[in-house]
Amino acid sequence: MRGSEDPERVSAAERSDRGVRDWINWGWHTDHATVAIVREIAISVVIVLAIAGLLFSMSGVWPPLVAVESDSMEPNIMTGDLVFIVEPDRFAGEHAINGTGIVPGDRAAENGSTSFGDAGDVIIFAPDGNFERTPIIHRAKFYVEEGEDWTERANPTRMGGMSNCDAISNCPAPHDGFITHGDNTATYDQIGGNSAPVKADWVIARAELRVPFLGRIRLFVDDVVAMSGVGLLIG
Repeated sequence: MRGSEDPERVSAAERSDRGVRDWINWGWHTDHATVAIVREIAISVVIVLAIAGLLFSMSGVWPPLVAVESDSMEPNIMTGDLVFIVEPDRFAGEHAINGTGIVPGDRAAENGSTSFGDAGDVIIFAPDGNFERTPIIHRAKFYVEEGEDWTERANPTRMGGMSNCDAISNCPAPHDGFITHGDNTATYDQIGGNSAPVKADWVIARAELRVPFLGRIRLFVDDVVAMSGVGLLIG
């Protein structure tokens, strides 16, 4: 009995499979306006997802692209630029601080390397380790150890007129971390109140390259969403 049923079942399966293939073939080649629009949208979605997957596999963080909202890194990274970011220890330079993947400015200067037009990796970090706050994208200038009077290694022009450790709340260093500043800011973040020395586990990513102006699209969408009052998570 079982053997007599198999041919019928196979035949039905073949007919079903043939019908699916016919529908797919028709949908792919038809000039019907509605179907053509749906087809193009589907193709676009697949392409976007494929690109996103590729970028994520290279980056190791999500989202792999961030839009720059301020002018604090100008002229090397401009407001509205789209920046491709990677995990801190991915593609790390050979002179990175052990266990961080970050090459600070003093080490970079000693070895003649630059990132975005100056010495020191550009990092994206959670200020004071608070991941609920807007991340900061600034340059790591040097690494300090807990208890260190780091003013002796600082650039006097970034000290905001302060000349000694006693006048700075983050000096001596309360813990190991990076001293940072924006290329277009007057003082270190650790003097200006943006953040304590940036611990390695506060670093979200390292900036790898930028696409000029393309981030303006993302910022525009964010503004529209904010004005509409609709809650929407955009990476």
